[in-house]
Amino acid sequence: MSAYPWGAALTNLWVSAVVVLVLFAAALVVAVRVRGNRHDGIDVVWGAGFGIVAITSLILSVGDGDLWRRLLITALTCVWGFRLAWHIERRNRGKDEDPRYVEIMAKAQGDPVVHIVRKVYVPQAVIMWVVSLPVQLGQYGYADGALAITVTVLGVLSWAVGFFFETVGDAQLATFKADPANKGQVMDQGLWRYTRHPNYFGDAAVWWGLTLLALHHPAGLIGLVSAALMTWLLAKGTGAKLLESTIGNRRPGYVEYVKRTSGFLPLPPRKA
Repeated sequence: MSAYPWGAALTNLWVSAVVVLVLFAAALVVAVRVRGNRHDGIDVVWGAGFGIVAITSLILSVGDGDLWRRLLITALTCVWGFRLAWHIERRNRGKDEDPRYVEIMAKAQGDPVVHIVRKVYVPQAVIMWVVSLPVQLGQYGYADGALAITVTVLGVLSWAVGFFFETVGDAQLATFKADPANKGQVMDQGLWRYTRHPNYFGDAAVWWGLTLLALHHPAGLIGLVSAALMTWLLAKGTGAKLLESTIGNRRPGYVEYVKRTSGFLPLPPRKA
């Protein structure tokens, strides 16, 4: 294991911060000037933004990290991020504005654009930068031997499990919703039988995998904060908790589904 190139890595951090700010500023301009104050496009930027940060880090880390690890981290991040962006864009196409953003704008006291920037754009930009730390720091430093091999194998396995849960869960839900007979019903089949949020669990597993890939050097321990933050947001923060705050009023049988189905980790259904 060689010395970690902290100077180059720190440069990467501030450059990526600028990239993230530019992305969210562009998303805001498009939302206000092009889409008539419709802001659900920021959800597309969320996934794609991680891929852009990974590519930025790949370019900046030339000569300061193992090529194979840099390419692996970038590829896995881009596959996850751009798939998520594509999925959300396709899901939102032809539909009204996301009710979450409608509610945020309705509660604005003063300029609604300033309000949503403060409530949504700035927090998401900061979170993106923090969560992406393993993707940035993991591309720096040289290491081989048992530790590098172990964290790589475990990281890829965790990423693969997460990507499976997210993509298959999304596909199963899309198929369920496409059937008119299921309108207003609860999706409790496939992966959704074992967790109420296979896509959120998948997201968390993906980021724990990317965090493991950065542990070839002790500097990667910083990424544990990122994985923990992403997991908390998905399980207890703005993910599952926010989604389920009103869904019980809109889906007959959802209360019973909650009683028998794990909220996050995939587990066998509980008996009534």
